[in-house]
Amino acid sequence: MPTAILVRHGRSTANTEGVLAGWSPGVALDDTGRAQATALAARLAVLPLAAVVSSPLQRCQETVRPLLDTRSGLPLHTEDRIGECHYGDWTGRKLAELADEPLWTTVQRHPSAAVFPGEGGESLRAMQARAVEAVRDWNARIEAEHGPDALYVLCSHGDIIKSLAADALGMHLDLFQRISTDPCSVTVIRYTPHRPFLLRLGDTGDLGGLAPAPAPPGGAPDDAVVGGSTGAL
Repeated sequence: MPTAILVRHGRSTANTEGVLAGWSPGVALDDTGRAQATALAARLAVLPLAAVVSSPLQRCQETVRPLLDTRSGLPLHTEDRIGECHYGDWTGRKLAELADEPLWTTVQRHPSAAVFPGEGGESLRAMQARAVEAVRDWNARIEAEHGPDALYVLCSHGDIIKSLAADALGMHLDLFQRISTDPCSVTVIRYTPHRPFLLRLGDTGDLGGLAPAPAPPGGAPDDAVVGGSTGAL
């Protein structure tokens, strides 16, 4: 099955202002975020990408734009299910203020029980479920169109990517706050019929080693290499 390259959007104006943006419209990348997006396109230049799938939110669409501008014919698909968590009444508020809310402790220590207040507020469980479903659906579509060794980019948000990494690792959602993903970092999951492999987590460096390589000798294609992978050859 394909390898999903999960990209968190570059630094946004809400990040620098300490605001929980959620689905607020008009949240763009700041100057640093735009530079990060340009650098991301260069980091991904060595990889044979099949497609780009992005959250509909502006900061994600802006993050993948330099990549699309340098890859003629690379398709962009917009996917609502990898959009940010619906934070309800928390949307647009300062993180420093939210830290005093009783729910903050639940979000930190028992996130599987967290449901954000107000109309449209979502639970973190529901957020993870829709994101996992979306990735599974896109894996099937990418494989059908481009083959099992295809790589594709999926640009999303911090909590979404952390929840997908937790799912890949078989971690309970209550542990997902132990995972960190910086702006424009790359988390890479290679999916197989039996289990996912987490290849990168919050990576901000070289990505050349992700290029498809021959299967290791012995065992099935989705077996772990006994003794450890040899890495890029």
